[in-house]
Amino acid sequence: MSDTLRFQLPVLSAAQAQKHITHNEALVKLDALAQLYLLSRTAGVPAPGGLNEGDCYLVPVGEDIADWSGAADKIAEWRDGAWVFHSPFSGLKAFVEDEAALLVKRASGWLQVFPQAPSDTDVVAQSASGAALSLSVREELLETLSGSFVESTIEIPNRAICFAVACRTITNVLGVTSYDCGLDGEPSKFGGSLGVSAGATNSGVIGPTAFYAPTTIRLSANGGSFSGGSVRIAVHFLEASVPAS
Repeated sequence: MSDTLRFQLPVLSAAQAQKHITHNEALVKLDALAQLYLLSRTAGVPAPGGLNEGDCYLVPVGEDIADWSGAADKIAEWRDGAWVFHSPFSGLKAFVEDEAALLVKRASGWLQVFPQAPSDTDVVAQSASGAALSLSVREELLETLSGSFVESTIEIPNRAICFAVACRTITNVLGVTSYDCGLDGEPSKFGGSLGVSAGATNSGVIGPTAFYAPTTIRLSANGGSFSGGSVRIAVHFLEASVPAS
């Protein structure tokens, strides 16, 4: 046997000369693949001047990238001023930096499991062809409230299924007796007559509702007009993506 089965590490032969070369190559390869750390699985080939020794990428499938030609789905490692390619095997785990996601290699492709670091969007299920179900929580601080209503800049995305919009009054809301959280045309969909004092909260759960256009959140004033204060909102929703191929 000239290489190990999984990591393909070179092994020493009987009476081999210059054993240190084979041994060092095995150590370098093991250092790259054990606890594999990928910078990205979607980026094109980075410029050599921006690379650090040992940087690793997963070569995208279905893209013709000159410096990575013929290496689709392999791990590209920048070593000694050139790209070295490693073949992944079933069961290999990798952390992807730009997605804060953990991947596991399977015979059918890479499976994304729950992210290792918290993020505002997590993939909770994914098919072999890349169709994914994502759970997201997006938040925004609406401050210096003014007028009869205020709308968010964040949106419930087109074709998302929304479960809730939660609110917390951060600083006292002025000029009103209460406020509603909802949408244009449904002002209290996520809660009505909400508290204006700092610390007041509401978890505005609804039956899972599909949205077919990007939709902003609206805070509507009750008993007057907004003249100050701030409210943080958090939108909770699911998105279903199509297969990648």
